[in-house]
Amino acid sequence: MKLYFEEYQYPLNLLQDNIGDEVNLSRQNDKANIPYVGYYYNAKINDTVFILPKVFISEKGKAFDRYDPEDIIDISSNDEKLKEFKKNSDDEVVFELSVWLYQAIHHYYERRQNTTITSDVQLQNVRPIGEKNSKTIIEIILELREFSKKHRNLFTYISLIKSSGNNKIHWTKTISKVQPVLQDGKPYYMDFRNKNKVINFDEELISLFYSVLNYLSQTYHFKFNQAQGYTILKPSKIQSLIDTQKGTRLLKKIRRNYFTDELVELWNLLYIFFERAEMVASGKSYHEKLLVSNFNLVFEDMIDQLISDDRKDLPEELFKQDDGKLVDHIYKDKSLIEEDKNIYFIGDSKYYKDTTNIGKNSIYKQFTYAKNVVQFNIDVFNKRRVSENVKDCRYRDPLTEGYNITPNFFIRGAIDFKNPKSQEMQLIKNAERLRQNEHFFNRLFDRDTLFLQTYNINFMYVVASYVNNSSDIGVKKSLQTLFRNNFITFVETRFDFSVLEPKRGSLEDAVEKNFKKLNGKIYKPSDTDELVILALDKDKKHQFENLKLLSEIEDDFYVYDYKLGTEPVSQHKTESVKSLIEYKFFDAEENVSTAAEQEVLYEKKTDKYKRYQESDTILFGVYKDEKHLEWIQKNAKYNVRLGKRAGAVKRNKQVISAKYLVLYEYKNEAEYYVYKLDTKHHIYDTDKMRELEYPTTHTDNHKYYIYNLIEQTEELGEINVKDILTRTGIYEADGTPIYVYKGDLKTY
Repeated sequence: MKLYFEEYQYPLNLLQDNIGDEVNLSRQNDKANIPYVGYYYNAKINDTVFILPKVFISEKGKAFDRYDPEDIIDISSNDEKLKEFKKNSDDEVVFELSVWLYQAIHHYYERRQNTTITSDVQLQNVRPIGEKNSKTIIEIILELREFSKKHRNLFTYISLIKSSGNNKIHWTKTISKVQPVLQDGKPYYMDFRNKNKVINFDEELISLFYSVLNYLSQTYHFKFNQAQGYTILKPSKIQSLIDTQKGTRLLKKIRRNYFTDELVELWNLLYIFFERAEMVASGKSYHEKLLVSNFNLVFEDMIDQLISDDRKDLPEELFKQDDGKLVDHIYKDKSLIEEDKNIYFIGDSKYYKDTTNIGKNSIYKQFTYAKNVVQFNIDVFNKRRVSENVKDCRYRDPLTEGYNITPNFFIRGAIDFKNPKSQEMQLIKNAERLRQNEHFFNRLFDRDTLFLQTYNINFMYVVASYVNNSSDIGVKKSLQTLFRNNFITFVETRFDFSVLEPKRGSLEDAVEKNFKKLNGKIYKPSDTDELVILALDKDKKHQFENLKLLSEIEDDFYVYDYKLGTEPVSQHKTESVKSLIEYKFFDAEENVSTAAEQEVLYEKKTDKYKRYQESDTILFGVYKDEKHLEWIQKNAKYNVRLGKRAGAVKRNKQVISAKYLVLYEYKNEAEYYVYKLDTKHHIYDTDKMRELEYPTTHTDNHKYYIYNLIEQTEELGEINVKDILTRTGIYEADGTPIYVYKGDLKTY
């Protein structure tokens, strides 16, 4: 048995004798590779050649991540380099893998034999199972092993029945045939006649069967469970029966001794084996070949059977797109936003080694697939096309002009090198190979914002499912659900989601008023109350932008927390608002209050906001000591705390719109400075503050809101800082910053 790997560069001399002229090699100087996957029987060397896919070569260039491919070509030899290979029973693993792949390619050919795709499959003496003389050596081995498993109890039963009574003394024959020895007048028999002189034909057939299995296991390295009580012929004896063509003659001689269905079936299997083996041994030109030159097409078909919808249930334009592109995999599943509406999931199977990067062309094409699917559905929405299949899909919201999230992914075959024949379902998201397409930043619901994920799936799980022709809807739905949940988890790591509900008036009015701010950031699910979903990018570079946005829309919307993949609910209309987000992007404690209390708070603030919405805001902040003051003046920066800790500011319009800083000394409010503030702000963490040599003793990684100081000013005149702190109730809060409208200074 010879083992090679697809597209691995071998020295030419290691290929020529074993491969022969029947298989075309891809040559380069003194090296060559085999551009095929599959099975080949070479009569010249009277041996089989298995060519495994390149996924079994690790990124280190090692077969099964452990061996040099050149060292494990002749698995049947006793070469020193194969000791570890056989010690780990990897020779047995190779045969099992090869059999699965043989069956996968055969299944692929049968599924595609009426298409031009089968030109990629080289077929010789491998015909659809059931035809006369159709069985290859691989199929014969599989049927013999399966027969052994299926009829093991039968073999044990026959052994027990035939041996019962054997070797018991047949006294009638013994007395009549054997001369006794007389001693003291008593006869003693020195020889006996027993009852097992009848030929046991059943046992003869079964013994031959196990002898053939043992012979094949020596060559093809597989285990089998041998029943007890049967004589096993040595492999050399079976080889002699083949070479002398006595195997078929022996079977013909005993054919009429078997009548039960099981033993007749076994006789036929053994006869087919000896007939094929004798033909090869006779020197007649004979080859068996099942090779595929584009195994990526087989892998694509395997994945398609595993996850895709039946093409008959899909509009043809979705997978045969108008620009000529062909989509590998597409199926309909629940939208990421709402469970009662669907969206198309678009996949592309990639068959190559782990070291191979996904090319730019593949990425570009995959984004184009998604854009074409979106456009097809929009055309249906705009009545430019007619399709009943997409009536339950929703891609665009006319109110917000936002686009639904379109899941898009690559899926690659991967080998678990610790257990390469494992058929366990494993789907692993490859975070390092995430791709993103966007025209505008921080706009999830923009048409051009698309994400492309990469998944690794257990290659042998895919092969086994394909060979077993798995059409289990439950398995398919569980995989589709896994893709959906993984995509939801990924999107939630990138974006914060909220539900916006208008505080007054209609949703249309609130959206129209804030449309420019919210464009691409909101999406209205269908069949909901007056709600929209808001998505904001979590990246640090967008924090200030997001903070500003939330502050600017808080007069018009209540903001609730939202989990992607669930139905948004109007919480303000319920008795208790459990997840009203008041200071979402500062990570402060959530403000939980009843709807009624919130209305009262809103009414109290209304007049004040109307009176001072154009007024300037003044920040009253403390400096602890001279060292702190020196740092502020040197860096021209002032920071306030964010987060869940004492003295942290809470999000509101005044925080982001402060134009003045009244900087007073801790416990000595008469000492103060007044600065104009820049409109450009920052959010720093503890590490950044240490980099600026900020005098802090904090070990935890906290967040700070940073104001930039422009210059000192006397525009505000004399200020009684202590009186203002006392009147606002902040004086006892030990240095907590406060924000006061410039127009309110006179009222304090």
